[in-house]
Amino acid sequence: MNRSAMWSFLRIFTSLLAPLALIACSGESAAPVDERPPLEGAAIGGAFTLVDENGSTVEWSDFKGRYRIIYFGYTFCPDACPLDVQAMMAGFSRFEDESPALAEKVQPIFVSIDPARDTPPIVGEFTAAFHPRLLGLTGTTEQVAAAAKTFAIYYQRGEDTPQGGYLMDHSRQAYLMDPEGKPIAILAIDKGPDAVAADLAKWVR
Repeated sequence: MNRSAMWSFLRIFTSLLAPLALIACSGESAAPVDERPPLEGAAIGGAFTLVDENGSTVEWSDFKGRYRIIYFGYTFCPDACPLDVQAMMAGFSRFEDESPALAEKVQPIFVSIDPARDTPPIVGEFTAAFHPRLLGLTGTTEQVAAAAKTFAIYYQRGEDTPQGGYLMDHSRQAYLMDPEGKPIAILAIDKGPDAVAADLAKWVR
């Protein structure tokens, strides 16, 4: 299956999940006012400069005043990244259907850790397969490395593939950041869309 067909399949697959969005976000209410975010005070997040699918410069400060979901991965990933991003954005879609006004306060972001292959158009094609509001970012090798370091993301080139490409080893957390850009929690993408929706319902106010 070529890349275009693969992303078309992902777009169709994601659309089939829409009816599931009618399910409530597990019924979990917002966190009590005195409950502290799990990542409160952690040295995670900070300034970066990257580019979007149109090649326009994007800075972390551009999102000031908005909650942010941020995940680092790569579009040539054969399994983990598509599964993680699908769970992340399906969960976001459920939260969006349940609490549209709160969802408007959230910006989901995908950052490529493979700038050698992930050009702006390729990243844009990838993110469009999951949700129209998922922003895809890439940049130079130096820009990506600086952003990953700021968010405590590990990555490096992995094994070569029989097709002549290569894999990337990387950490897989999806951070939820507050409107000031400070870390709140790691979204439970490993537990599926319902868990992600519940996390968002708990922390986004």
